[in-house]
Amino acid sequence: MDNNSFIANIEQSIINFWDRPSLSNFKQDAITFREVGERIAALHIFYEHCGIKKGDHIALCGRNCSEWAVYYFSVLTYGAVAVPLLHEFKPQNVEHLVNHAECKLLVVGDVVWEGIDAENLPMVKAVLQMQGRKLVYCKDNKFKEAYENLDAHFNEKYPNGFSKQDVRYERENPEDLALINYTSGTTSLSKGVMIPYRAIMGNLNFASRVITTLNKYSNTICMLPMAHMYGMAFEVNYEFVCGTHIHFLTRVPSPKIIAQAFADVKPDIIISVPLIIEKIYKNKLKPLLDKRLVKVLLKTPVIDKMFMKRIQTEMNTAFGENFYEVIIGGAAMNREVEAFFNKIGFRYTIGYGMTECAPIICYSDWKDTKKYSCGRPVEEMEVRIDSADPEKIPGEIIVRGQNVMLGYYKNEEATKEALKDGWLHTGDLAIMDKDGFVFIKGRIKNMILSSNGQNIYPEEIEDKINSMEYVNESLVVEQDGKITALVNLDEEKLDKDEVPREKYLEILEQIRTDSNKELPSYEQISQIYLQPEEFERTPKRSIKRYMYSHKK
Repeated sequence: MDNNSFIANIEQSIINFWDRPSLSNFKQDAITFREVGERIAALHIFYEHCGIKKGDHIALCGRNCSEWAVYYFSVLTYGAVAVPLLHEFKPQNVEHLVNHAECKLLVVGDVVWEGIDAENLPMVKAVLQMQGRKLVYCKDNKFKEAYENLDAHFNEKYPNGFSKQDVRYERENPEDLALINYTSGTTSLSKGVMIPYRAIMGNLNFASRVITTLNKYSNTICMLPMAHMYGMAFEVNYEFVCGTHIHFLTRVPSPKIIAQAFADVKPDIIISVPLIIEKIYKNKLKPLLDKRLVKVLLKTPVIDKMFMKRIQTEMNTAFGENFYEVIIGGAAMNREVEAFFNKIGFRYTIGYGMTECAPIICYSDWKDTKKYSCGRPVEEMEVRIDSADPEKIPGEIIVRGQNVMLGYYKNEEATKEALKDGWLHTGDLAIMDKDGFVFIKGRIKNMILSSNGQNIYPEEIEDKINSMEYVNESLVVEQDGKITALVNLDEEKLDKDEVPREKYLEILEQIRTDSNKELPSYEQISQIYLQPEEFERTPKRSIKRYMYSHKK
């Protein structure tokens, strides 16, 4: 692998793995690396004849699919700037971000296109649909002519057919802008993170050092949004460079679809967010563990060990058996779930990162990590805890290194707030132990200061609430100086247990009482309210907290 150029790695992968399967939509035939190269070449011809120049911005918005990846690689290898947009953004948000990023071309999935009004996109010259490479909107004749004559232009350029010798891409400057990646908005509205090639390369070098099991015979599943840096870096970029066959889940990754994909594909590595893992625990394992007989048996050491070994085997089978480890990131993991997985010896690890670092900051292998930590700082990054006593007193995580962004697009104020004296201020609070392991406490914006001066981290209270029976998810906020919780109940389990709706308030009060028994006096929950619908989420499945800061 070339340690300096991302473009060189894409080029070499296409050449080296020419006839190997590269990309496929789940349960569909794969396209080879050769076919990826041919499609990139055709798109380069299209861009050139349209008058798109290096550095121009091209937006990509659609569900995960092999076509998405082809367009993404074509934009970067051409020297243009990719603007990946989450397909779960509302149409008006997509339109706003396409305009904000000053995109000349928009590439969309079929479902996304249905909600877009192209008349609201004054700078966009044309819109291509990923599926079938259709020109669905055009207001510049150059784009129409380039599209209609593409086959002729391709045959003219490659009269003897497309060969390995034709795969040649101009190398990037490490500081060149590669991506404008809009954050998913957990605590505020989206900001356009400017990712340079050196940051992409830093993540690629990290992955090549720690994920050593992937090769041209490996299979992986891409189930996180490609428009999010976590999924892009570790489900697409690195796998493509390794020659690995990537299977894209083109539908919403429900537990049923994911289980089927694990069984069929048997991935060699699994990249996940906590919500997916926690649902497996809550739906499959917790009902079994809560049975009275099982609780009695688990108190017998020999039976406990045998039982845990059996669960570990079943968990490994459920995830396809072949995986080296499950890498979990994007949000905090529920402590009850993590403690259980740790006890059974499940092969998981939790990492830490953010879009602004493309994304990796901390990671440790599953064999070396510590329970409840998110690993140690990776080689590419220097990490400090801004605290008088970083081992005991939480402070802001500040970082610097190869993976850090250039800044926020057209937002100097936010850039100055985040980048100070060469350090990126993450907004996350943590402690770091003597061995260098980082333990996240929460977000600065979420922290509540109690009347007696105690720092309260809502995430820690939510973790307690989420472990209670019948809780689907919760959100803790401050109202009038008191701790208030919004709770979304698990209606599927309530219906299964035949709990009438008139009992919901009693259940909520019981949740409050039981939670308070495990919380210190300054973190006591004063009020608890029913959140009837599921919380609004970002595509990485975190709650959009800012939407509920004043709700009851």
